[in-house]
Amino acid sequence: MEQKTSWSSAEVAAMIDHTILKADATKSEVITICKEAREHQFATVCVNAGWVPLAAEELKGSGVGITTVVGFPLGATTTASKAFEAAEAIDNGATEIDMVLNIGLLKSGDYEGVKRDVESVAAACKGKAALKVILETGLLTDEEKVKACELCVEAGADFVKTSTGFGKGGATAEDIALMRRTVGPTLGVKASGGVRDLETALQMLKSGATRIGASSSVAIVTGGQGEGY
Repeated sequence: MEQKTSWSSAEVAAMIDHTILKADATKSEVITICKEAREHQFATVCVNAGWVPLAAEELKGSGVGITTVVGFPLGATTTASKAFEAAEAIDNGATEIDMVLNIGLLKSGDYEGVKRDVESVAAACKGKAALKVILETGLLTDEEKVKACELCVEAGADFVKTSTGFGKGGATAEDIALMRRTVGPTLGVKASGGVRDLETALQMLKSGATRIGASSSVAIVTGGQGEGY
């Protein structure tokens, strides 16, 4: 697969999940990001599950998808609860699911447990929604990042993703490149956590990302400098 080296503003926008995951997000703020997503034609909005029905109503007919998070932000909930969260969110209008990997199981060497966890959510998503798996790369060694990516491929995920934005560190070009090398050319790679301007977004894309998660999406596509996630 030939790697692109330049992107138009519209192409960058089409790869952004416009994100609002803070605990105190209000209804009016969610409506605002939906309006911004319509205007700039971002790939999706990314909201907590309780806001999925509102986002689905606000974005009807827009072509913008709806991402929500599962097992968020720690990844330590049960597999059954993650699968239920995903299924309910899809029923409510979610088109993409970002689940958090069970980081403790990975670090314990329970690779079958990690794989089963992802497989269960992948089964809930199959034919209905894309599945992205958040690795929380700031908590992992390079060897653990590689193993996590391999397990996600085996378990049927559609993307691997760097960070929740609530943990240690965020997206780095080095991690994106490592994840891309591990998953190969077909799986998606999402850079999230600390991407707040166009320069950083382009660095992630050049390193192999195919999706960007950001709350600074408007700043990214208009050449500004954002804050937050």
